[in-house]
Amino acid sequence: MVADPNSGLGPLGQVRSVLGDVRSVIGRGPGDPGPYRPAEQDTLVSAEGIEGTEVDRYWLRPPYAFAVITYDRRRDEHAYHVVEPTLDPRERTLLDRTMEDVRAPLLYRESVDIDPEAAIRAELFDRLDEYGADLTPASAHRIFYYLHREFLGYGKIDPLLADPNVEDISADGIGVPVYVYHDAYDDVRTTVVYDADELETVVVRLAQRSGRHVSISDPVVSTTLPDGSRIELAYGTEVTPRGSAFTIRKYADDPFTPIDLLESGTVDLEMLAFLWLAVEHNKSLLIAGGTAAGKTTTMNALSMFIPPGSKVLTIEDTRELSLYHENWLSAVTRERIAEDEDISMYDLLRSALRHRPEYILVGEVRGSEAITLFQAMNTGHTTFSTIHADSVQRTINRLENEPINVPRPMVASLDLLCVQVLTRRGNERVRRVRTLAEIEDIDRRSGDLDYTESFEYDTRTDEFQRGNTGLIGEIVDERDWSRARVLEELRDRSRYLDALQRHGVDDYRRFTALINEYYADRAAALRSIGIEGPDR
Repeated sequence: MVADPNSGLGPLGQVRSVLGDVRSVIGRGPGDPGPYRPAEQDTLVSAEGIEGTEVDRYWLRPPYAFAVITYDRRRDEHAYHVVEPTLDPRERTLLDRTMEDVRAPLLYRESVDIDPEAAIRAELFDRLDEYGADLTPASAHRIFYYLHREFLGYGKIDPLLADPNVEDISADGIGVPVYVYHDAYDDVRTTVVYDADELETVVVRLAQRSGRHVSISDPVVSTTLPDGSRIELAYGTEVTPRGSAFTIRKYADDPFTPIDLLESGTVDLEMLAFLWLAVEHNKSLLIAGGTAAGKTTTMNALSMFIPPGSKVLTIEDTRELSLYHENWLSAVTRERIAEDEDISMYDLLRSALRHRPEYILVGEVRGSEAITLFQAMNTGHTTFSTIHADSVQRTINRLENEPINVPRPMVASLDLLCVQVLTRRGNERVRRVRTLAEIEDIDRRSGDLDYTESFEYDTRTDEFQRGNTGLIGEIVDERDWSRARVLEELRDRSRYLDALQRHGVDDYRRFTALINEYYADRAAALRSIGIEGPDR
C-alpha cells in the first residue's frame, strides 16, 4: 500500500531501507562475533537505578532495547523509560570512530547488487579488525546496535517507533522530554531528550527520509515516512521558539477493521450492521470529531463494506487510508517543489470526477474542496470524509460558514453524520460514536437543516440507544424491498458480524474476503458460520 521507499535513493538509502529491523542474529564475517548467545556472553542491556514503581516491561528491539513503564504515586503519573545498552568509554570511542569511517564507504559503494546487510556488517567488523580492537562479543553487539540505530533507524526515537503500543511521538523543543501517546497509559513522558544540535539533525533526517526538504526558509513540513506514518516538522526557532519540533502519528501495519471497532466499543453490532447497509446502498457519510478521536480509522474500517468491483478513489494530504480493494485509485496532494505547481485537494477532487468513481473518500475537508465534494454528492457519487467538529450542529455550522462555505441546500445532500469522541471510562480513554445522525431536508418554516439521531451514546451505561431512522424507508423505495426484508437484512448482518467477532476475524484481508462472500451469496455465507438464512 505504501510507495516504494527505495525509489530515488542512493546506495546508503537502499542499505537503510532493506535492512529494516535490527537483526537479533548477526551472521559471521571477519571479526564477527556471531549470533548473540545470552547464556554464554555478557548481558547486552539491563535496567538499573530506575526511579518509580515498575508497572510494565517489554522488548522494543530485542535483544538490545526494551521499555520500562513506571508509576509515581505522589505525582500520579507514568514515565516511559527507554533502556538501551550502556557503552563504556572504550566502546563509545570505538563507536564514534567507526561511525565516521563506515559512512563514506556505505555512501559511495560502487556496487549495490551485493546483499546490503552483508555490506554494512562487513564494513563494521573490517574496521574493528583494522583497529585491532580486542572486543568481547557483547561489546561488538552493543556497537553494532548503535551503528544500526543511527544509520538505518531513526536515532534516539528508533525504539519508540518499534513500540506497537505507541500511537503518537512528540518532541516539543530543546531539552524537553519526548512524549508518547500509549495505548495503555495515555500521554506519557519518556526518558528521550534532545539537545539543540540533535533535535535539528533528527528533524532534517525525518524530512530527508520522507523525500522532503526542511530549512530556515521553509521551516514547516507535513509529510509521510516511508512506512506511512504521518509527521509534522518544525525547524529552528522561527515558528517554534523552544527549538525544532516534530510529531509522528504512527501508521498501523494492519488497518482497523469493523471488528476492531466492535472490540474497542466504538460502535455496537446494531449500529455497525446499520452502517454496513448504508455503505452498500451508497449513502454518503461524514465523520466528525476532535483530534485523536479516530475519525480516519473509523472511515477506513467502514470502507471495507464497499461492495467488490465498485470503483473507489481516495484523496488525502498525507497517505493514511489503506483499502483492500482491487478497483482503488489513491491520490495524494503535492506541495510546490522548485518551479512545480501545487496540486491541492481541490485539484484532485475535480480530477477525480473524470475518473467516474462510485465511491470517493477524502481524508479531511477544511476549505474550498468541500464544495466540490458536496457537488459530487449531488451528482450521484457516494462520498466519505472527516471534519474537525464535536457535535452535529457544530459540524453543520462549520460546513456552512467560513472558510468552507457550503450552501445549506448542498449540505442537505449528506445522508449520515457520525460524531466520534475520545472520552473517559474511569481511568481509561476510549473512543465512542457519540451520535449517528441522518440529515434530512430544510425546514420550510425555520429554514434550519433538520436531522434525526439514529443512534446516541449513553455515557452512564456505556451503551448505544437506537432512535428514529428514515434510512429503512429510503432503501424500501430504492430497492423495492419490503420493510420486513430490510429489517431481516439488518438482523442477518448483525448476526454475521457477531459470528466474525466471536471467531476473531480481525485481519483486514480476511474480513474483506468474508464480506465479499456475503455479497456474492448471502445464504451460503450465513450457513458457513452456522446461521441458516433464506436463499435470495
